[in-house]
Amino acid sequence: MSEYNKSASLEGLRILDLSRILAGPTCTQLLADLGADVIKVERPDVGDDTRSWGPPFVPTAEGKDSDLSAYFLSANRNKRSIAIDLASEDGVALVKRLAAISDVVIENYKPGDLSRRGLGYEDIRKIKPDIVWCAISGFGQTGPYADRTGYDFLVQAMGGIMSITGEDDANGGRPVKVGLGIADVMCGMYATVGILAALRHRDRTGEGQYIDLALYDAQVAWLINAATNHLVSGKVPGRIGNRHPNIAPYQTFATGAGDIAIAVGNDQQFARFCAAIGVPHLSVDARFQRNRDRVVNIDALDLLIGEALQADTAENWEQRLIAAEIPAGRVATVDQVVSNPHTLAREMVVEMQTQDGKALRLLGNPLKMSATPVRFDRAPPHLNQDRDDILKELVDHEEIHINAAPGIP
Repeated sequence: MSEYNKSASLEGLRILDLSRILAGPTCTQLLADLGADVIKVERPDVGDDTRSWGPPFVPTAEGKDSDLSAYFLSANRNKRSIAIDLASEDGVALVKRLAAISDVVIENYKPGDLSRRGLGYEDIRKIKPDIVWCAISGFGQTGPYADRTGYDFLVQAMGGIMSITGEDDANGGRPVKVGLGIADVMCGMYATVGILAALRHRDRTGEGQYIDLALYDAQVAWLINAATNHLVSGKVPGRIGNRHPNIAPYQTFATGAGDIAIAVGNDQQFARFCAAIGVPHLSVDARFQRNRDRVVNIDALDLLIGEALQADTAENWEQRLIAAEIPAGRVATVDQVVSNPHTLAREMVVEMQTQDGKALRLLGNPLKMSATPVRFDRAPPHLNQDRDDILKELVDHEEIHINAAPGIP
């Protein structure tokens, strides 16, 4: 059976996507890649906020900027777009009709906004009792910050990750955000897991449910060992640059030409590492023999390793360390990553074509599934691109299942 003819994991599942920007769209793109039919509802005037987040933009045939920014392209593959004015009665009625034939609603409005329009969870439950509803917000539906607006950058600051990212004070460092919207992306991953778990429960019991997911909560959750180190020791972790708080050497080093990342995970690897870089005596030095000693004496160790690595280039050191079975790799730029033969062999760059014929290169999906492979069927849509098809399917469905959802406007 060809990859194209295999069924998709979530085939037959419909997602009504009322989210925008990155956390919600990251979730729904992943669900769409797995075969779900994602109907993306957008504002009629500007659509998803990220359509205007550029440059760069995909150009139109006339050479002007289209509504497809590179940022929008990153999280809206395999979806269909329909523009609906949620401030109008007709718009509210249409969203209710679409919700009635959907399995999941995902939204990231401020708490209470949709309920004031008659489109909250309780409103939709009346017409679709088994609906799975995922509400993504900055700080959750409860708690003292519930009314505050949350963006990735703000949550990185308030949620702790910024306090441990960047060089330490001694090296003139300041708190630094992660170089992309990682809080949003991780929140989208948690949303995906929550939705799939809720669907499993629905399929077993017939019961839908409400998922309250906060960007802030997700950020706190993935502080992982940094927060747990504090909970165990009482010490507040600080910025340590590219070092690891519990393992050494596990960081980047400058070489004679270029930077290299070295990840020594145990004492046996450390002995091979020292031999490979020409300083075998370090592995029997009492300060460095055990990992716990290396962590305590990290400053002295860094200096000695750094001096040794100046003798050659990052490229040559990488080859020697790989031969010694030491995890190591040069620090790559984005252009080097997307052109790397391994990236291409793993199909992590895919080619798609917009409805109007524009060729796109997008990042692939990392899931490699043997029975139900991910799909790349639809390029990210233009605003309202699929309105006619969606409305026709809606009418056809209602005519067939006229008594399936009483009370639909």
